[in-house]
Amino acid sequence: MIDLQNIEKYYSNKGVKSYILRHVTTSIQEGEFVSIMGPSGAGKSTLLNILGMLEEPTYGVYNFMGEDVTSLNERKRIELYRNHIGFVFQAYHLIDEMTVAENIEAPLLYKKIGSSERKSRVADMLGRFNMVGKRDLFPNQLSGGQQQLVGIARALAAQPSVILADEPTGNLQSAQALQIMELFKKLNQEKGIAIIQVTHSEVNAQYGTRILHLLDGVIKEDIKTAS
Repeated sequence: MIDLQNIEKYYSNKGVKSYILRHVTTSIQEGEFVSIMGPSGAGKSTLLNILGMLEEPTYGVYNFMGEDVTSLNERKRIELYRNHIGFVFQAYHLIDEMTVAENIEAPLLYKKIGSSERKSRVADMLGRFNMVGKRDLFPNQLSGGQQQLVGIARALAAQPSVILADEPTGNLQSAQALQIMELFKKLNQEKGIAIIQVTHSEVNAQYGTRILHLLDGVIKEDIKTAS
């Protein structure tokens, strides 16, 4: 599903290269749950952004679903992203002027999905996440945990092959964080959705079937967990 070969990301300043990622080579299969860990500045979020096609590597090859992402034009990359990737952010990234239902529907508009299908998917998400009564509320009327649930519902509505989650419980209390992680586990095990999360939490990392430890932009360990 995902194959990274010798991925590097660096910035040059007066001929001096500042590396963020170095020689990252790994593969992630369909249905895997991978946790990416490491100290601040290790390159975790940059790696996730490259996987999510929000950033391009400086060097190396990224194959996704059989497509060489690094050789695609921007239009093709956007199309691949919209069809297969759901992103869940630590800061939620909901649109303040949109209701819960409208936020969930937003990615479906970009995919040019018909009105009746959009309404069906939004209703399904609202029901699954017990938010039917909150469909007309705005993000600032929700708790942090509820906003994160809307963010996940929005990602799922597009029926992605993989969910990329950047510190998905970083702003949540422990009970809400547990709810989110159990939800990811269920989506992974029951729906077969691949999940790749960046996390500082050892507890959250153990939900994954593999843990990649990054240090100074290099994968130092690739460990299978007991999950």
